[in-house]
Amino acid sequence: MASSSFDIDAPRWDQSTFMGRLKHFFNITDPRTALLPDARLDEAKALVESCRCHNEIAVKHPYLFYCHVPAPECALVGSCPDFRFSNIGAGRLLQTIVLINAALDTKLAGSVPPGTTEEQLFYAKKLPGGMAITGFMLQFYRTVPAVVFWQWVNQSFNALVNYTNRNAASPITPKQIGVAYVTATSTALATAVGLNLYTKKAPPLVARWVPFAAVAAANCVNIPMMRQQEILNGIAVTDENGNKLGQSKKAAVKGITQVVISRITMAAPGMIIMPIIMQRMEKQKFMQKITFLHGPIQVMMVGVFLIFMVPAACSLFPQQCSMAVSKLEPELRESIASQYGDKIKYVYFNKGL
Repeated sequence: MASSSFDIDAPRWDQSTFMGRLKHFFNITDPRTALLPDARLDEAKALVESCRCHNEIAVKHPYLFYCHVPAPECALVGSCPDFRFSNIGAGRLLQTIVLINAALDTKLAGSVPPGTTEEQLFYAKKLPGGMAITGFMLQFYRTVPAVVFWQWVNQSFNALVNYTNRNAASPITPKQIGVAYVTATSTALATAVGLNLYTKKAPPLVARWVPFAAVAAANCVNIPMMRQQEILNGIAVTDENGNKLGQSKKAAVKGITQVVISRITMAAPGMIIMPIIMQRMEKQKFMQKITFLHGPIQVMMVGVFLIFMVPAACSLFPQQCSMAVSKLEPELRESIASQYGDKIKYVYFNKGL
C-alpha cells in the first residue's frame, strides 16, 4: 500500500495563486452536491469525523473507510499530523470531504465537523438566496414599490449573511447590528429609488442597471457596518506560523475592503449583462407570450452567472491576507520590533468573506 502524508483540513490547491484559489472555491461550491440524499451526507460526515481522530486510514471497500484504531484508544484525537492511505483511498476521502464542505444544510448545521470553514457556510446560504433575490430585483425594477420591496429583501438577506460571516473574535452588539442594517438598507433604498426616478427619461437599459448601482452602494456600507468592531478594535494578526502578534485596525480595513470589492465583482456580470440579454430577448414574439416566466428565467440565468462568479470573485484575494509590518500601526510595529527585531517582515490575518 502506497503511503503519503495528507492533511484533512488543508485546501488541495495552492492558495497563494488565483488559479489555486479558484479551483478550491469551485470545488466547495459544486451545485451537484445539493442533489445528494441526507443518508449520503450523514455517512460522509461520520467518515470525516472518524478519520479526523485517527492517524491511519485503510481501504476496506471503495465506498467505505475504516480506521484501525478505535476512537477511545486513539492518542491523536483532534491532531492528525500524518494520514496514510492508498491512492484509491485518497480520492474517495477527498470526494467525501467535498460533500461535507459543499452540501451543508439545516440538518447538518447543528453538527458541522470541526474542519468546516466559514466559506462553506457562506456558500450554503449565499448562492441559492442570492440567485433568487437578484433575479427578482432585475425583473421588478419599473415601479418604486417593487424596487423598495426587493431592495429591502436583498439587504435583509445580506445583513444575515454578513453577520454569520463576521470575524467571530470581534463580537457585535444587537444595537450595532440594528444600526448597520438600517444604514445599509437606507443606502440601498435611497440609491435605487433616486436613480429609478432620475432614469425615467433615460434609455430603458439604464433603468435596468439601477438595481446593480443600489447593490454596489449598499455593499460599501453594509459590510463595514456589520464588521465595525473589527475596524474599531482591530483584528488578530499573526506571523507565518500562526503565532498571534497583536490587533491591527489597518489589517481590518484592508480585509474588509477586499471583501467589498469581491462582493461587488460577484454581482457585476449577472446584474450588468443580464439586463442586456433580457432587453433583447423580450423583443422576441415567443418571449412576449410568456411574460409570466420572465422572472423565473432571470432567476435561473442569474444562477448560472453566480455558479461561476461566486468562486471567481472570492478568489480575487487570498483568504489569509498579508501585510508588511511597515504598514501597521506605529505601536504594533514597535511591539513586534521589540520582541522579534527585524525577523518578521509580514503579518497574516483572515479577511473573512
